[in-house]
Amino acid sequence: MLPRFDLSTDLGRQGYDQCLARLRATASSSSDAAATVERVVADVANEGDAALVRYMQKWTDPQFTADRIRVQPTELASAVRELDPELREAIASAIKQVREYQEHILPRDPKPIELGGAELGLRFTPVDSVGLCVPGGTAVLFSTLIMLAVPAQVAGVAPDRIAVMSPPPTRTGDQAVGDISPIVLATAHLLGITRVYRIGGAQGVAALAHGTASVEPVDMIAGPGNVFVQLAKAQVAGVTGTDGGFYGPSEIVTIADASANPARVAADLIAQAEHDPGKCFLVAWSPAVLDDVQSQIEKQLRERKRVAAIEKALTQDSCAVLVADASQAVAVANEIACEHLNLAVADPDAMLKEVRHAGEVFLGDTTPVAAGDYYAGPSHCLPTGTTARFTSGISCYTFLKRTGTVAYRQGMPKRAIDHVARMADAEGLDAHAASARLRGE
Repeated sequence: MLPRFDLSTDLGRQGYDQCLARLRATASSSSDAAATVERVVADVANEGDAALVRYMQKWTDPQFTADRIRVQPTELASAVRELDPELREAIASAIKQVREYQEHILPRDPKPIELGGAELGLRFTPVDSVGLCVPGGTAVLFSTLIMLAVPAQVAGVAPDRIAVMSPPPTRTGDQAVGDISPIVLATAHLLGITRVYRIGGAQGVAALAHGTASVEPVDMIAGPGNVFVQLAKAQVAGVTGTDGGFYGPSEIVTIADASANPARVAADLIAQAEHDPGKCFLVAWSPAVLDDVQSQIEKQLRERKRVAAIEKALTQDSCAVLVADASQAVAVANEIACEHLNLAVADPDAMLKEVRHAGEVFLGDTTPVAAGDYYAGPSHCLPTGTTARFTSGISCYTFLKRTGTVAYRQGMPKRAIDHVARMADAEGLDAHAASARLRGE
């Protein structure tokens, strides 16, 4: 089912390169999608609710109306009351786990340092308000709300300054009008969030950035979504802040050796493939390992519900890669720079030292990627489309600003004044020089 490419052959290298090129293309703005997003963002900026409703009708629900944009507080409270008690316990436990991890990594202001008569410091402060993108068109990803909101709250963003956009299910044919997931609503209530909008796509991002009569603008937008959501975030950057990442279709790279349990490896690949779309890469230096995992994929696939989506992902957007050795396997993983990297090898800690690019790394075949998706602690909102080469996943860091501080409490030393003035004069900025010299008079 997984196309196999042997990197020791020209044909295998060509097939792998083509697969990698398709992966990189998902994060490219040079496409028809970019032109569509540009038009949508401009329309919402100029027309507000009218354009927002029009695009929601076009892509989500033909009967969508402006009065459905904002979720009412009573709906949030009702959703919690109706939530299955065992699911509520699981959600509350996940919130607690993620919160404790994010609090553990939260940066603290460093102690000031004295340099050349100056007291120099650094302050971390949160953004004032954020809009969180929670997918909802084809799958109910209430876990994404946890993975976005908890890091923002730990950073210091107040719950009443957090907005959530999550669209109702995409309506097709004669389906009844669907609504935003009640589990998303219940999760928002458990997190203390009251501002929830039934919107999504590029139009939702544009509304959060520019504001409309029904949607209050925010200072930052963060979260995953399809290519239209990601491109919209890029286009509104500057109007509002963004998370700076490309968090698109899910993907996984698994490096496996003979010690790996093929059933576990296959299960992780299938789990990411069911995202629809999902992209999976299996890397090994043993043909037998590839064969064993492939057999397990075919066996387990019969037991899954989203078979069509999984088969499509595995046959069209994924591949198995046969490499020469462990060193080349890591080189391939660094090249793919994937969202999830699973090191299903005998000594994952040793291999981890060679990993440079990955959104999140899962050590050993005893560690399911699903644990990171729902519960472990690090956010599952991770860079995709090979962008882990230069960006990171969502965390409390995402919602913090860094501000330097400078204090010459005893006045500037003469040596510092002379150096500043000399440099300013060399740049032709005599007012800067004069400002420094004035402190020495």
